[in-house]
Amino acid sequence: MPETMTEEIPVDYRPTANALANQRVLITGAGAGIGRATALAAAQAGATVILLDRHIPPLERVYDEIETAGGPQPAIYPMDLLGAKPQDYTELAQRLNDSLAGLDALIHNAAELGRPCPIAHYDIETWFRTLHINLNAPFLLTRACLPLLERASHSRVIFISDLAGRIGKPYAGAYGVAKSGLEGLMRTLAAELPDDSPVRCVSYDPGATRTALRALAYPAENPAELRSPDGAARGLIYLLDPRRPARQGGMFTLAIDKCRTG
Repeated sequence: MPETMTEEIPVDYRPTANALANQRVLITGAGAGIGRATALAAAQAGATVILLDRHIPPLERVYDEIETAGGPQPAIYPMDLLGAKPQDYTELAQRLNDSLAGLDALIHNAAELGRPCPIAHYDIETWFRTLHINLNAPFLLTRACLPLLERASHSRVIFISDLAGRIGKPYAGAYGVAKSGLEGLMRTLAAELPDDSPVRCVSYDPGATRTALRALAYPAENPAELRSPDGAARGLIYLLDPRRPARQGGMFTLAIDKCRTG
């Protein structure tokens, strides 16, 4: 069974040139925040990035940024995780197989905050919506893409976690419960994979990061004191780097950057 010890990623990690060459990386919530930063960093390291989000204009902007920087041509896949049916995920996996001949990494970054509120007063519809986007959708996407990942020489499934999902926090509501569920999904899948599986399944808590979701959760917080999305993205590139084989079922976090410069 996988251990549950949290492992720190060094904040000074920098990928080598072409560290992710020939890697095909699918990122949900790729239009902004950590998703956008990860897409840019992965492309800079040589990966072919599949950009998934529900809104097309932000994806087009990230696409243009990657193209301008000279990275491998990315792909855009608009998808609303709330409204998508199981067959939509199957179709996505088939398109990845047909157009890219497979997949090397899946990063579950898309998330919705829901409503910070005591459980006793939580709105039922908001509860179901938040759990679906933050937990059910990653399950459906992982299930659909797992056959592709198992065909790769080495592959990753990375679930973006949160302290609320690892220790529990008051008023985190459906968001915190979903993050706890993601940790459980990660550990269950890691325990089921055979020892010789090319798939490594891990979770990653980037810590307090300057994103729109964080601003909604903590409106009084000074964003200048938070880690930048670029800094948080480096931890994900570390986990994708084939020179650094991630421990199966590992729970990772990024070491504290005292300078908060990224």
